[in-house]
Amino acid sequence: MARPEREVSGAKSGPEEKPGLLLRALRTVVDVQPLELTAMVLSGLYFFFLLCSYFILRPIRDEMAVSAGVSKLPWLFAGTLAAMLLCNPLFSGLVARFRAKHFIALTYQFFVLNLVLFYVLARVLPGGGEPWLGRSFFVWTSVYNLFVVSIFWAFMADYFRSDQAKRLFGFIGMGGTLGSITGSGLTALLAARIGTQQLLLVSAALLELTLCIVLAFPRRRSAATKDKGPEDAVIGGSAWAGIQSVAKSPYLRGICAFLLLYTLGSTFLYFEQTDVVGRYFSTRNARTELLAKLEFGAQVLTVVIQFFFTGRVIRWIGLAATLAVMPAISAIGFSAIGLSAMQTTALLPSFVAFSILRRGTNFGLTNPAMEVLFTVVPREDKFKAKSFIETFVYRAGDQIGAWSYAGLTALGLGLSGIAWAVVPFCALFTALAVWLGRTEEELGGYAPRRLR
Repeated sequence: MARPEREVSGAKSGPEEKPGLLLRALRTVVDVQPLELTAMVLSGLYFFFLLCSYFILRPIRDEMAVSAGVSKLPWLFAGTLAAMLLCNPLFSGLVARFRAKHFIALTYQFFVLNLVLFYVLARVLPGGGEPWLGRSFFVWTSVYNLFVVSIFWAFMADYFRSDQAKRLFGFIGMGGTLGSITGSGLTALLAARIGTQQLLLVSAALLELTLCIVLAFPRRRSAATKDKGPEDAVIGGSAWAGIQSVAKSPYLRGICAFLLLYTLGSTFLYFEQTDVVGRYFSTRNARTELLAKLEFGAQVLTVVIQFFFTGRVIRWIGLAATLAVMPAISAIGFSAIGLSAMQTTALLPSFVAFSILRRGTNFGLTNPAMEVLFTVVPREDKFKAKSFIETFVYRAGDQIGAWSYAGLTALGLGLSGIAWAVVPFCALFTALAVWLGRTEEELGGYAPRRLR
């Protein structure tokens, strides 16, 4: 059977252009071809504004979690999971009815209106309503984060082939990292000067800029026929197709398990963050400042990894080994927290170092590598199954982690004991990473039907 027509990315489909100054400069850090240049640069800008918008909100959300206390987090995570369950079929319904650019624009516009609504409520509600507004904002931000990022990477997986993704996703991810650094830096700089309410409007304005980039994105055309690319077609199908695909496909279920193990570790680390930050810092501004600095440090490490290593590491050691790096770091980091929790002076620096290293490795290596996994699935699954996995399954992992943490606490385990309890799961996490990476490499990006 003949392989499908290979497609190229770019706004133009004429003769290959001679490398310009920008292309020659970029080729020193990323293996980009002339027809991929426009799409790659716009993708990086798209991710920059998207994560800049979100990382303005993240420290605000995390400060609200610290204010509520670690005992309230399981209930906030439960509310988030319920919201995910409600939103997934609604989003899949949009996917089934509209072209990709249209349902992306509709989704982002909805979130912009939500931010404006939170701004208005924060100004008009009396002080007694602040706790409930904070809890609602925590749940909403947790939903917003996963949906907008999942949509972005679904769009990327739909637009680029597997071989392109392995070359370009690290550089595209660097755009998001720079946006994260900018957003965290803006929050650290402006939180005490203009207040959190005004930061909501700044975030909304940045999200509006992503809409302009989505609508301006170049079409992908066949090099042979120059016909319209698949992004011009409505995906169709049912609102429940993503869940059905996950139930049928061992590959997609493997991705679900990988994400569950990742979120289990992340949730435990998040709860420990709430505990540690609450111990060492007593004021809201001090907590927000430290959390923003943690984000800033993680994103600086991420951009270094993405700039110098991501694309090269995937080529040097393969996708499977790349996916296994972060699980190995998690095992070492939780062991370090388990050892240092008994020493007051060592706990905070150990936590800060592990938090920055784990998040930097996740964004720099694991995230781009994991997004490559979706380039070999059918187009409908790139939006519907992927959205279900990265929103509902992700938050289900959060919920499992939240109640597990609460259960271990009820059994009398402290920070050290809980950290040690996570370590054995890291071995399973590593093995699953290797299996997924090898499976994707065997598929080679040309036979999505074999996943069935």
